[in-house]
Amino acid sequence: MLVEEIRRIHAENYGLYGYRKMHHAMRRAGWEVGRDQTARLMKAAGLCGIRRGRKVFTTSPAGGLDRRPDLVERNFTAAGPNQLWVADITYVRIPSGFCYTAFITDVFTRRIVGWAVATSLRTEALPLQALEQALQTSPAEASRTGLTHHSDRGNNYVSLAYSDALITAGVQASVGSVGDSYDCQSLSTRSREDWGAPAGAV
Repeated sequence: MLVEEIRRIHAENYGLYGYRKMHHAMRRAGWEVGRDQTARLMKAAGLCGIRRGRKVFTTSPAGGLDRRPDLVERNFTAAGPNQLWVADITYVRIPSGFCYTAFITDVFTRRIVGWAVATSLRTEALPLQALEQALQTSPAEASRTGLTHHSDRGNNYVSLAYSDALITAGVQASVGSVGDSYDCQSLSTRSREDWGAPAGAV
C-alpha cells in the first residue's frame, strides 16, 4: 500500500523527489511515516530522486580579438525607452533536461521586449530570434536612434549574423566581459521578477 502511494507521488512530481522531499510529501498526504522508512520504501520500489547535474554553461568566449567597446560600464540607467537594451541567455530545467532562453530587456521600462526558447544555443535558433522579436515589437526605426544593445562578449552576440542584424537595424553594439552575470543577468532577473516573463520563457 505504502509502496504504491510512494510510486504515485513520485510519478506526479516527474520523478524528481528524493527521500527527503518524498517524506514531506507523504506526511502532507496524511501518511505517518518516518524519513528512514520513506528511504527504505523508495529503495524497495526502485525509486530515486534527481541529483543536481553539472553546471550548464550558456556563454562561451568568442575567438579572436573583438574590439567592440563597453559603452555601459555597468551603468544600467536610461532616460527613456529604447535607449538601452540588455541581452542575456539563461537555461531552464524541465523534466526531460533543460532548454535555453534568450531575452532582451529594456533598461528604462524593465520589460522584456524580445525573447526566444530553444534546445540549441545556435545564434540563428536563439538570441537572433529574440533580437528580431524585439526589433519587430519596438517602434519605428527613427525612434531607435541612439539605441544601445549591451551583452556579454560571448560568441553568440559577437557573431557575424548577430552583428549584421544590429548594424542593419541601426543599433549600436556594446559588450561587457564573457559571462559576466552582474552585467546582464542581474538586471534581467529583476526585470522578470517585476514584470513576469512571457509564458514558457522561464
